[in-house]
Amino acid sequence: MQRQLIWFRQDLRIHDHTALWHAALSGQVIALIILSPEQWKIHDDAPIKIDFYLRQIQQLKNSLRTLNIPLLIRTVPLWKDVTTEIVQLCQDFKIENVHANIECGVNELNRDFQVQKALNQHSLDLILYHDRTVFPVGSIRNKSNLPYQVFGAFKKYCYEQLSISVPQTYPTPEPQQYFEINISDMIPTLQQLGFEFENINRQWHVGEAHALEILDDFIENKLFDYQTERDFPHNEGTSQLAAYLNIGIISIRQCLNALFRVQHGHFHIEHIGQQTWLDELLWREFYQHILFDFPRVSKHLPFKQTTQNIQWRNAPEDFEAWQTGQTGIPIIDAAMRQLLQTGWMHNRARMIVAMFLTKNLLIDWRLGEQWFMQHLIDGDLAANNGGWQWCASTGTDSVPYFRIFNPVSQSQKFDAQGDYIRQWVPELAHLDAKTIHEPYGKNPNIQLNYPKAIVDLKQSRVRAIEAFKQI
Repeated sequence: MQRQLIWFRQDLRIHDHTALWHAALSGQVIALIILSPEQWKIHDDAPIKIDFYLRQIQQLKNSLRTLNIPLLIRTVPLWKDVTTEIVQLCQDFKIENVHANIECGVNELNRDFQVQKALNQHSLDLILYHDRTVFPVGSIRNKSNLPYQVFGAFKKYCYEQLSISVPQTYPTPEPQQYFEINISDMIPTLQQLGFEFENINRQWHVGEAHALEILDDFIENKLFDYQTERDFPHNEGTSQLAAYLNIGIISIRQCLNALFRVQHGHFHIEHIGQQTWLDELLWREFYQHILFDFPRVSKHLPFKQTTQNIQWRNAPEDFEAWQTGQTGIPIIDAAMRQLLQTGWMHNRARMIVAMFLTKNLLIDWRLGEQWFMQHLIDGDLAANNGGWQWCASTGTDSVPYFRIFNPVSQSQKFDAQGDYIRQWVPELAHLDAKTIHEPYGKNPNIQLNYPKAIVDLKQSRVRAIEAFKQI
């Protein structure tokens, strides 16, 4: 049997790994990771996310060692040079084929096409597998053989397919016969890759075992109440798995199998919490398929092409106030400060701050999308883009543009006692539960070390609706 090269990308695990399983069936396996720091900067990947990735590589290296699979680590700053590196590695190590899991972004698909073309010229091949999604991208079509553009119809199709069969996980390969090759590759640090290392929050632990523990704890202790608890940013009611799914420490199939564990792997929904989390997983799925089927969304273009003509405001001072959590709207500022300090933000808070930026401030969603990617540990192109376009009414959402969250109302509903605000905006911690959501509302002369709102919510709502009407 010939040597196979398994190219790890956003799938840093050995359990339930499609490409690894097939590579191991085909011959003796060597593993590869290519680090591309300049490309990551072009894609606005956050330093905290890169640090998380690098820490998981060490875990992966240890796991591969138990399978007697050596790991090559190469730094190729830009993807345009990856082809040359892989062809050379195949020649150096007498590789027959390269195996990898599909990535859906335009740049990723183009990179893989170039690698495949170059390998074919040497009678080698890049074999790609569907691993990041429940259903292969490009496979879900409506009755007109076109991709779904609305989540509701997409979800219905997925439910029908899952009722037939819930995808099972791939076995972990057996350890291969030990062989020795000359590898002395070290995992570079964030600084060595040219990223700033200031204030990197490492509260997110790496490792497949840790991710599975989080999954099991969520299924056993939080799932039943998920539907009611997930919207409250001060509660720990969400799964906390996005960062692990994003770089593939855990797989979507492992999540589905855990979700239907009590049902012995059969598609049977027993309570609303189970259904709600399934729907959240399918939202993630939906945006991956949108990214593949409508590549314009990864080219800084809106999904709804008519919205390209919206006249966004050029308001750098307002944008900076939003970035730094100084808008004078406490729930907005709490969320933005949480992002800056932790590299993560609660999902309900993400919707509130995104709609505030795009509707109340009428600032281009692409600026917010970029800011999130530059700071999120779980920054994912498909989910981040999809979420921002949903909030900006430029995306797949079927609800008209005049749906605009009032951030104060959202705050009163989902942080009624103000606990989330107190945690992240300590200068307001002494205020009572009624005042804290809008501190200058009924007492404009109150003395606080906190800015007044940078925008009138009612007037800005009218302005946003008019801007959308113009198109």
